[in-house]
Amino acid sequence: MTALDSSSTIAFLSGERGTDVDAVETALALRQGVFPPVVVTELLTDPVVRDEIAAFIRAVPRLEILDGYWERAGELRARLLRRGLKARLADTLIAQSCLDHKVALVTRDRDFRHFARHAGLLLE
Repeated sequence: MTALDSSSTIAFLSGERGTDVDAVETALALRQGVFPPVVVTELLTDPVVRDEIAAFIRAVPRLEILDGYWERAGELRARLLRRGLKARLADTLIAQSCLDHKVALVTRDRDFRHFARHAGLLLE
């Protein structure tokens, strides 16, 4: 399983190129790509999302929210904020989903580097 972030998924859907886009394409082709729940929300937030893109987003499996998720996410965010690091709420929720399931995240968003360094998030 490989978790897909909105930044790399949007790049994939837009026909952009990059190692992250290749990783998204491979994960989807192998039926190994999954969305953290917050990514689904981010992707469907686009007010002009086309019906076929929305259907694609809904068809990709999601990581399940596990018991204690909200508490762990709050503690994770607090840990990074205490260090003076950037920890946006949506990024924290995405990172916690990946940590809970021990899956790597494909992203082009550099803000996740803090979660990798200080919480063990695996990045592709």
